[in-house]
Amino acid sequence: MSGRLRRTGDFTTSTQILRLSAAALLIGAACAFIAIVLLKMIYFFTNLSFYHRLSFAYITPTHNHLHAWVIIPPIVGALLIGLMAQFGSEKIRGHGIPEAIEAMLINESKVQPRVAFWKPISAAISIGSGGPFGAEGPIIMTGGSFGSLFSQFLHFSSIERRILLVAGAAGGMSATFASPVSAVLFAVELLVFEFKPRSLVPIAIASAVADAIRIAVIGPGPLFGMANLEHVPVSLLLVAAAIGIVGSFLAVLLTWAIYGVEDAFRKLPIHWMWWPALGAVVIGVGGMFSPRALGVGYDSIAAMLNVQLTLYTLLTLLVVKTVIWVVALGSGTSGGILAPILIIGGSLGGVAGDVFHAPHPGVWALLGMSAIFSGVTRTPLTSIVFPLELTHNLGALLPLLITSGIATGLSSLILPRSILTEKIVRRGLHLTREYHTDPLQMHYCREVAFIPDGSIAANPRLGDVVESDLVRYTTASWLQVEDDDGVPKGIVLAWDVLRGSKLTPQARVADLVEKAPVVFETDTAKTALQAMVEASANWVRVVDATGATSGFITPVQLFELRKREHAEEAVRGRVFSLTSKRQSAPQDGTGEVTRM
Repeated sequence: MSGRLRRTGDFTTSTQILRLSAAALLIGAACAFIAIVLLKMIYFFTNLSFYHRLSFAYITPTHNHLHAWVIIPPIVGALLIGLMAQFGSEKIRGHGIPEAIEAMLINESKVQPRVAFWKPISAAISIGSGGPFGAEGPIIMTGGSFGSLFSQFLHFSSIERRILLVAGAAGGMSATFASPVSAVLFAVELLVFEFKPRSLVPIAIASAVADAIRIAVIGPGPLFGMANLEHVPVSLLLVAAAIGIVGSFLAVLLTWAIYGVEDAFRKLPIHWMWWPALGAVVIGVGGMFSPRALGVGYDSIAAMLNVQLTLYTLLTLLVVKTVIWVVALGSGTSGGILAPILIIGGSLGGVAGDVFHAPHPGVWALLGMSAIFSGVTRTPLTSIVFPLELTHNLGALLPLLITSGIATGLSSLILPRSILTEKIVRRGLHLTREYHTDPLQMHYCREVAFIPDGSIAANPRLGDVVESDLVRYTTASWLQVEDDDGVPKGIVLAWDVLRGSKLTPQARVADLVEKAPVVFETDTAKTALQAMVEASANWVRVVDATGATSGFITPVQLFELRKREHAEEAVRGRVFSLTSKRQSAPQDGTGEVTRM
């Protein structure tokens, strides 16, 4: 036997993590500049569309003076996006995150260069012309595209390309919102489909580098500063629970509405290239009633958190932003969902805070943001940390925990898919986001290995094997094949011996023993499974540190571990009881209770 004992530990990792981390560092730095450039492009098109000037300075459509003419910029921008999608890349349609997931699931994390080129341009035009979207979705897709393209120039596996794609996405989100921890959590909860050091470390490095560069170029956070909550009264905890409940139902309604609108657009007798322009008409009309509903809306988020908006403004913003965002996103244009979610949730919480004369209405708005964010994305940890990083309001941690937990639980109970995954499922792909420890990784091979009850010599010819010698074994029983010294050479099924005697009577029993992989006693059962899969074998040999055979593992032993896992989930019973019922005692052969 060759090789040496493999080390088992809490996590599986290798020196490849160093390569991934070095690549992630470069990707994070590049994505920071990509995010900054995209934000500047959005400002440029906003200045051009609503104020008719050439400038990269920060501006929003809120204070435009176009009046009824405000309907024109969204339509022009949507027409340009339709043309870019038709003649550039159809992948630019949508908010970016499902497209990134799809690239990982069906295309081995390979993103086409033209997507990386057209996505930021289309998003800048869409948002800059008044589209009610955030920049984070396109930035996540663009950063992920860069990470994918970078990894395609190097020798990486499909999983490693996925890690670098997600590292780019996290870097883009971190640079956009000054939220490095949230970007990592969002990546882990939604994008990378695993929780391992090999992915967590590179993603964290990319996110941290991106935020450091953002601080150097733009300045430190928070993006939306607000007064810190010094004391958390019990009443606020009850409010947090109520907002979590209401927010989860609103999140479900938003999901239904978006895909209902998308289905309605599919029924139109015109090419999808024109759908964004139809949706833009609704955007323009909504902008006439509430200019704050146009564009990214970062100024509105800051205003509602600092209680600077009237009840009428909050109500109008809540209704208009919801309607135009649902219609625009359903039309297939380009834009993100995170900023609109924050505005809708913040407006909901702000309205409730104003109506009930809350002592901390800004915190109510913050809780509303967390509730909708959590209910829509099903990322509970991100939904707690993200508002904290946006505001640095650490006093709101406990209420956010309550709101996020309730919103995630209820929305998951009511609706099986989120906005971010429903599109993936509609394209014929199954997706699960639950992470748990594989039971095969919880047991050593020595715990699972077995030694067959029966044995057979290796040298006899199959034609000489007497069938009566095997009658005590079922056709599914394994026999240990031993040489003249009693050393096991492997295992065979009793049925194979009988069948072999009819087919090749001159062959020997040893010829039936397939070449099987070897695993150590201290390897996990999952290692045994992987060895069987890689070798296309029906069993593996388990050896100790000296190389001596200590047993064998077949799929049956692995199935038993799965059955045990199922029993832990499905079998329910009472362990303790408060009643005075006497427990049953062992019985003797007469059926009477034996006194112990």
